[in-house]
Amino acid sequence: MIFELITAAGLFSLLFAFVLAYSTLRKDQGNEKMRHISAVIQQGAKAYLNRQYRTVSIFAALLAVLLYFVFGTITALSFVFGAVLSALAGYIGMIVAVKSNARTAKAAEKGLSSAMSVALRAGAVNGFAIVGLGLLGVTALFAVYGDPKLIVGFAFGASLISLFARVGGGIYTKAADVGADLVGKLEKGIPEDDPRNPAVIADNVGDNVGDCAGMGADLFESYVVTIIAAMILGAGLGFDGVIFPLLVAVVGIIASVIGIFAVRAKKEKEIWPALNRGLIVSALLAAIGSYAISVMFMNSTSAFLSVLSGLIAAVLISQITEYYTSKEKKPVQEIALSSETGAATNVIAGLAAGMKSTILPVVVISLAVIASYSFAGVYGIALSVMGLLSITGIIMTIDTFGPITDNAGGIAEMAKLGPGTRKVTDALDAVGNTTKATTKGIAIASAALSALALLAAFTEASGLISIDITKPAVLVGLLIGAAIPFLFSAYLMRAVGKAAHLIVKEVRRQFKEIRGIMSGKAQPDYAKAVDISTQAALRELAMPGLIAVLGPVLVGLLLGAEALGAMLAGSVASGLLLALMLANAGGAWDNAKKYIESGHLGGKGSDAHKAAVVGDTVGDPCKDTCGPAINSLIKTMNTLSIVIAPLLLTLI
Repeated sequence: MIFELITAAGLFSLLFAFVLAYSTLRKDQGNEKMRHISAVIQQGAKAYLNRQYRTVSIFAALLAVLLYFVFGTITALSFVFGAVLSALAGYIGMIVAVKSNARTAKAAEKGLSSAMSVALRAGAVNGFAIVGLGLLGVTALFAVYGDPKLIVGFAFGASLISLFARVGGGIYTKAADVGADLVGKLEKGIPEDDPRNPAVIADNVGDNVGDCAGMGADLFESYVVTIIAAMILGAGLGFDGVIFPLLVAVVGIIASVIGIFAVRAKKEKEIWPALNRGLIVSALLAAIGSYAISVMFMNSTSAFLSVLSGLIAAVLISQITEYYTSKEKKPVQEIALSSETGAATNVIAGLAAGMKSTILPVVVISLAVIASYSFAGVYGIALSVMGLLSITGIIMTIDTFGPITDNAGGIAEMAKLGPGTRKVTDALDAVGNTTKATTKGIAIASAALSALALLAAFTEASGLISIDITKPAVLVGLLIGAAIPFLFSAYLMRAVGKAAHLIVKEVRRQFKEIRGIMSGKAQPDYAKAVDISTQAALRELAMPGLIAVLGPVLVGLLLGAEALGAMLAGSVASGLLLALMLANAGGAWDNAKKYIESGHLGGKGSDAHKAAVVGDTVGDPCKDTCGPAINSLIKTMNTLSIVIAPLLLTLI
């Protein structure tokens, strides 16, 4: 009966996503120009994702064969299943998002409420496809094999796809964005989504492959690895301890569906409060449902209190991130003010804000860990993350809302829609920047907590009782783990810089050689910029993937299980702080530019605006490439470590 209930919830989530997709895709796409622009963005996004998946499938196939010979059929098949579902989750969300951008722009002609409804429903398709596929995948494997330790391969498959989706999508989107801004805004003085910019389509494509497909794979991974880690740690409590995390996921799906219907806004100032209300309503309902199943299945409130600590952490981190990245708040306005004295002071102020923004989230996460551990031990920590991620449906909805409204604003600009329509899309886009920042903050926190739960599962799987950092080999492992997120980020930053360099040269070439672009008499070659971003992103996938896979394997085999445990702890500690700093600084730089563009400090074209554009350009790879990709890095290393734990036991 329990398995039937959980399966029904997963199917309900997918059905809800299908109904939302069907109703959204029936909306009017607008005039011929709008449909054409949307079609070009769709074509570019599909082409990139198809090429990325073909590239990654080769690497995944080789790993599957290796897993088969070392760990057996179950691990290899689970790995392939996890990889396929992760890729599918990201693909579904991205397809609906790119088909909804023109529809959102068209709905903006009717007013803010109509446009917001279209963007929200389209975003929800991504959210509920992720949780539906994740819950069904884990439940199906557990029903077949009966032991959560046997399905860790599923989590590793999801982690691998998440890593490549985050890395590839992040490099693509920011190479195009940085290249477009450096030439278009700074050199030519044209708006962000001006159709005369040869990189504008690549920029719009990047929003989808990075923030829809990439974030989708990221949260799918967090969702399933947390469920599996909690099931492994709950095995000591019997069947109820194993099944409880799945029931928390069921409650979260129902709560998130209701939360979607709590989002309503008619005025610009109501947009963020409405989205925030949806998140809080979902968290409250998930808490009520978790209390009921905790009493019913666990005969205590300890499990509920652990789940509650995660739900509270999700809401608090959302509010903290919003404070540091919203253009209505002091940190962003201080960065904008610093722009009056140039780009250097803008960058300095942004770095300071990003560094400062790490403190409160760490305090919240620390309190959640201490509280949940006091309630239910290491199992409680896993349940805390499960609580945070139980409302993934609404979290992913709010995140995908951002790139959809961003694309809608671009289409409205390129199709030369009226000022009333642009006002609506600009308002939605500005809030979309904040929603992307807040959901990234939640994703980073969930990654850190998930990694801690996975670390606990690793110590159990490898037979470790404690990790003594006074041992030289263990201390070395700790230091290596702390260094890996920096090495990983360095490769991503370098990749974005190299790709952006190529985009800048191409955009400059087109402005020089294709006469009539600036006057609007000639069309830029959009496809060339799309192709450059695609090739650059795929070319740079290998090294980050090797760092994530070879790091744990080499440390585990050469220094032992205890050193590997220390390495994982080090990567979580440094990775959490680095990811928060990069993501929040980038979001703050972006909205400082938006704050000036809204008419403050001289507005568009002023010296302050030019300085803020530089800061935003520096922040782009921070918030959309490196910061989010670190999530996938630390989870991939942790899940792989659990997979190889039995092998390490044979070497002891």
